Amino acid sequence: MEVVHDEARHRFVVTEGEARGLLAYREAGPGVIDLLHTEVDPALRGRGVANDLARAALDHARAQGLRVIPTCPFVQSWLKRHPEELDLVAAS
Repeated sequence: MEVVHDEARHRFVVTEGEARGLLAYREAGPGVIDLLHTEVDPALRGRGVANDLARAALDHARAQGLRVIPTCPFVQSWLKRHPEELDLVAAS
């Protein structure tokens, strides 16, 4: 499944038919995005959609030279499983 960056709505999205998964973010200052919330419709669960959304968001942050605030509990747990990405986390 393809993750699309919906920049106008500040989210990364996967859609399949009527089902949708998304990771919402907000700009939290110059060069920083706050990854707020991950949501995946039941029809898409168990297929790695949330992982793909987190990967897309972190890849985007790296490519754009952004730091991230991992407010979303899923993103927090994802980062624990991918410590190689912790350099993207903004200092508190």
